[in-house]
Amino acid sequence: MLPPLGLNGGVFMRIDKFLKNSRLIKRRTLANEACDQQRVMINGKVAKPGTEVKVGDIVEIRFGENVTRIKVLKVSEHVRKDESAQMYELL
Repeated sequence: MLPPLGLNGGVFMRIDKFLKNSRLIKRRTLANEACDQQRVMINGKVAKPGTEVKVGDIVEIRFGENVTRIKVLKVSEHVRKDESAQMYELL
């Protein structure tokens, strides 16, 4: 099954699912909590768990003093562990 298409034809995915699939956050419930606590931003805006992310978006994740910035390279529903790092680029 392919990810849904956006209004402009681009492929998108919920940010909580993207964070889990890319293995940036271990579980989707933790990704939801991070979004609810305003620790995740997409293109400079606070992201809710259902906010859509697409290729080219810049995502920031804050854990305490650490900030991880990534650029989304690929959006995929099913990803093997060894391929998950190919979904993003660290900035």
